[in-house]
Amino acid sequence: MTDLAGLWALDPKVVFLNHGSFGACPREVLAHQAALRSEMEAEPVRFLSRELDERLDAARAALAGFLGADADDLAFVTNATSGVNAVVRSLAFAAGDELLTTDHAYNACRNALDFAAARSGARVVVAAVPFPVASPDAVLEAVLARVTPRTRLALLDHVTSPTGLVWPIERLIAALAERDIDVLVDGAHAPGMVPLNLATLGATYYSGNCHKWLCAPKGSAFLWVRRDRQADVRPLTISHGANMPRPGRSRFRVEFDWTGTSDPTAWMTVPRAIAYVGALLPGGWPAVMARNRALALEARRRLCAAAGTPAPCPDDMIGSLASVILPDGPAAEIGWRRPDPLQRRLFEAWGIEVPVMSWPAPPRRLVRVSAQLYNSGEDSARLAGALAKELAAERGGAG
Repeated sequence: MTDLAGLWALDPKVVFLNHGSFGACPREVLAHQAALRSEMEAEPVRFLSRELDERLDAARAALAGFLGADADDLAFVTNATSGVNAVVRSLAFAAGDELLTTDHAYNACRNALDFAAARSGARVVVAAVPFPVASPDAVLEAVLARVTPRTRLALLDHVTSPTGLVWPIERLIAALAERDIDVLVDGAHAPGMVPLNLATLGATYYSGNCHKWLCAPKGSAFLWVRRDRQADVRPLTISHGANMPRPGRSRFRVEFDWTGTSDPTAWMTVPRAIAYVGALLPGGWPAVMARNRALALEARRRLCAAAGTPAPCPDDMIGSLASVILPDGPAAEIGWRRPDPLQRRLFEAWGIEVPVMSWPAPPRRLVRVSAQLYNSGEDSARLAGALAKELAAERGGAG
């Protein structure tokens, strides 16, 4: 742990190396959200009816400044998967249309594609990207090799969830745009991990989380939609905004800003999270990203040595996440909410929270380490030592 660790509410008895799953929110940011909730509960009508628009506008403006976006192109959603679903379920596909993604896609978002394809008669096409991967060029080649004249939409990660790779997203978008293919970017991990400028990125749609690397509260995420496509994209819940236009506000903003009574304070807390975390190092957010990346690379070197496997990608494809290939594990019964026994042992015996994932399918598996300001090199050294001992025990048991 670092001197900054006390600024988070994490259990000090746990070595927390899994920021990537749900994030973790600093105490001061949580306190700001609690104050907002107190205001809301003191006078709910004033807060949710008379003041909501201005409060959301201020939060959206701060987020837009961080993302290099126009605030009018941003909508708040509860998580990146919801944003992906809003886009995919708003678009009309025809039988024979192809929806392109990769085998590194986040399972929940892949499920959204499968749902849309089954409903319309479209087909999901999966580009197999090698892992280990030699270079960003290999990603580009694998994706473009699966493009056909029937490709309507590409769902691509900015940072892959299972394998922790930073895709060459600008190059992918540009190459697909030359082929008149819209790109929906699953940017769940990107904001706060890698530099991001939505105005110049070139995507058609971009969904990202604020609760991960920006360290905002859970329930804070955004959907960015290119201006010419906003009329086509509707929220998952249709509410008053569908037939109650507001002067000076697009239907896109009106519909997404109100989908029914809920707690909007996570969205309103995003500006405080951006300002607070960015002020923790003298160099601001560039320094935060650089320090976390250096920690992730250091952790990856240690874990590769412990597992006896090579680094599965070049250093320039790593942000604040890094996945390392492990020896094969159990052949079945491993999946969402059913962790590998190795993950349970690392937590129960060693006090280390880190995901061990079956990817692309059992028995193959990965360990994925996250790096955030509350982490230190000592954390990854402890994980590497524990991992080496547990893998040795597995080999001994197998023999």
